[in-house]
Amino acid sequence: MGEDANEASFLYLDTVSGVERFTSEISSTREIALDTEGASFHRFVDRIYLLQLSTRQHHAVIDPLPIGVPSGLGALLEDPSVEVVFHDADYDLRLLQQDYGWQVRTIFDTRIAAQLLGYTAFGLAALLERFFDVKLDKKHQRADWSMRPLTGGMLDYAAQDTRFLLQLKDQLAAELDRTGRTAWAREEFGLLEGTRWQDEAPGTAYLRVKGARDLNRRELAVLRELVPWRDAVAGSLDRATFRVLGNEQLLDIARTQPRTRDALAKVKGMPRAVLEQRGEELLDAVKRALAVPEAELPKFPRAARWDRDPEFDARVSALKTARDAAAKRLQLDPGVLCSRDRLEAVARRNPATVEEVAEVNELRRWQVAELAEAFVEALAPHRKGKKAVG
Repeated sequence: MGEDANEASFLYLDTVSGVERFTSEISSTREIALDTEGASFHRFVDRIYLLQLSTRQHHAVIDPLPIGVPSGLGALLEDPSVEVVFHDADYDLRLLQQDYGWQVRTIFDTRIAAQLLGYTAFGLAALLERFFDVKLDKKHQRADWSMRPLTGGMLDYAAQDTRFLLQLKDQLAAELDRTGRTAWAREEFGLLEGTRWQDEAPGTAYLRVKGARDLNRRELAVLRELVPWRDAVAGSLDRATFRVLGNEQLLDIARTQPRTRDALAKVKGMPRAVLEQRGEELLDAVKRALAVPEAELPKFPRAARWDRDPEFDARVSALKTARDAAAKRLQLDPGVLCSRDRLEAVARRNPATVEEVAEVNELRRWQVAELAEAFVEALAPHRKGKKAVG
C-alpha cells in the first residue's frame, strides 16, 4: 500500500455538538476501531485525554476534556451488535470503565489475534508495516496528552493508531479462519469483557513495589511509610510517582535508613529539589518506621499453601515438555499456548483423564482441546496411583 499514515484525514472534535453529529453519522456502523491516550507517564491518576476512532469511512480524534463524557459514543461501544477493534485492549478497557463506566461488549483485539497466529512481532507498528507497508512515526510515544493545546504533530500521531486497524482486523480474522483458530480468539476476546481495575486493600501499595520482597521487616516498615508519602506528594502535584521519587531511591532509603540530611543526600539519584524541599518529611518517615515495635513490623501475607508434594516439580517439568512440543507443532510461542502458572495449576490437579484436565479452571477451552491428551499422557508416569491435593 505504501500510504503514509499521517496523510489520512481525520476530524478533530472538541465540542459536544460536534461529537453528537459525528456519533449520529456513524450510528449505523457495526464495527469501530478505537484507541485511547492517557498520561500515566506524566500524571498521578491516569485518565482518558483523547479518544481515537475509525470506521470504514471516517476517522476522528475526540478531545473529552472540554466536553465531558461522550455518552452517545458509549451507547454505540456497549452495543453487543457493534464489534469494537483494539490493539492491546486491556489498558483502554480499564480507562473506559474507570472514567466513563463503559463496558465494551463485542471485542476484537489485533494483538491477541496476532499472538494466537504465532507472530513474534505483534506490536501495532510491526503489524502495519508487515501487512500494509505503513511506517508509524513514534516520536510522540511518550508525549504528555494532558497538555493543551495539542500540536498538529501530536494529533497526527494519535489518529494513526486506528487508521488501519479495521483493515488489520480483516487480515488477521481471515488468517484465524484459515488456521481454524477463530474459536480460540473469540474465547480470549470474550474474557476481556468486564476488564477493570480491582479495588485494593488500603495501605498495601508498598507491598507491590518491585524489590520489596528482598527487604527485611524493619526495612519494609520504612517502605510502608515512604510509599504513601510519595503518593500524597505525587497526588498534590498531579505528577507520576516516579517523577517525585523512584522506586530505587525508596528501596535505598528503606535499606540505609538515613537519620540526617547529609545521609539522605548520599542516596543515589536523590533529586535535589526533594532533598531541599521535603528532606525533613522523608527523615520523619524513617524515624516513624524505626519506632515501630518489633512485634508490629509488617510482613508479606503468606502465599497460598499446597500440601507438600515432592513430585510437583517433576510434573510441571513433564507438562512443560508436552506444552513445548505442542507449541512447536502449532508454531506458537510456548507462553502464549499455556503460561507457567497454568501449567502449575494442572500439576496441582494432577488429572488422570481429559475430563479432569477440563476441570482446571485456569485453562481456556481451546487450551484443553489442544493440550489435554498430551497432558494426561505426560503425567501418567508421575501419578503413582494417587492425585495431589489441589
